Amino acid sequence: MLHRIVVLGAGYTGATAAGRLAKRLHREDVAITLVNPEPDFVERVRMHQLATGQDLEPRPFGEMFAGTGVELKVASVTAVDVDRRTVSLTGADGPAELSYDTLVYALGSGWNDGGVPGAAAHADQVASRSGARRLRDRLGALGAGEPVVVVGGGLTGLEAATEIAEARPDLDVSLAAHGALGDWLSAKGRAHLRKVTDRLGIEVREHTTVTAVAADGVTTADGRTVPAAVTVWTTGFAVHPIAGATTLEVTEHGRIVVDTTMRSVSHPDVYAVGDAAMAVGPQGKPLRMSCASGVPMAWQAADAIAARLAGTKVPHVSIRYFQQCVSLGRKDGLIQFVTADDRAVDRALTGRTAALYKELICKGAAWGVANPTMGLPSRRRRVVRQGTQDPARAEVTA
Repeated sequence: MLHRIVVLGAGYTGATAAGRLAKRLHREDVAITLVNPEPDFVERVRMHQLATGQDLEPRPFGEMFAGTGVELKVASVTAVDVDRRTVSLTGADGPAELSYDTLVYALGSGWNDGGVPGAAAHADQVASRSGARRLRDRLGALGAGEPVVVVGGGLTGLEAATEIAEARPDLDVSLAAHGALGDWLSAKGRAHLRKVTDRLGIEVREHTTVTAVAADGVTTADGRTVPAAVTVWTTGFAVHPIAGATTLEVTEHGRIVVDTTMRSVSHPDVYAVGDAAMAVGPQGKPLRMSCASGVPMAWQAADAIAARLAGTKVPHVSIRYFQQCVSLGRKDGLIQFVTADDRAVDRALTGRTAALYKELICKGAAWGVANPTMGLPSRRRRVVRQGTQDPARAEVTA
């Protein structure tokens, strides 16, 4: 009997986990199914580029996983029953149900309007490909001098604002930041960010909270109205609500609580990776929602699953940070080096060198997904635990 592994979501983390599992485990022992609503990989870290009209390289999963043994099922997940170990789907052929022995939950996150009145109806977002395409069309329809307001001064907001301002210097671009511009960066990082926004003509509205969004502008907490032909909302992400509807232990925001091997603390046959998981990193701090966290989480989960199924030592690798990479248009960037727990240090790369560095990071992440079995030992482990046995039994840990 094959051990059935179902991976939900084929973003950076889900696709990475599926490919790594295929490389770690013997094909005659496991059936790996990857579920995703689209047949190709979406480079989410490049959505601000797509929104400004740039073409992205197509990456069909059929080519990525050819010959790996991973079966792609193009469908949307509608429900998960962790007690029955089933997943409900809907696709081109209608409703369906998958049973699993081990589940890897990687449904990720989407944009979060924060409940701000009018944001869902009138704001655009770059958290998804459909959102970025809609924003691209809206920006393309704007005439010279029309105002664009980017709400949110985090990494996504900075990349969106600078990309738009560089691609469309004829537009009046402003950035509304809740705090000071780049207040989490080093002094060098903040100074460079200020230099770039000044050069690109971006009006930075610091210490500004947007309390309402309309079709023609936004309202701030101090009662001001800021005109906007297009409002781009980048204030944060919200996880998919499916996990919160299960009996899994989740946080108040719906993230699955996991241990250091990314296994659910309440259901040992479920693993969660990426934005969907609440994992603890260095100094006991929760890992932030990011590709920098998600890919190592996927490695850890896949290696732990393979080890437990093979009855070998389970590796425990500390997930830490090294840098925050920010593109500031196509010709500029900022690489802020950080401590293991993601606090800025005095070292930073800026300018064109940083832009090239960020591009290499993005290409490397996409290459890792497109070549899921490269770089790992060729010897696959045989599964010694089959079917639906309790994965917590007879475990050997490092």
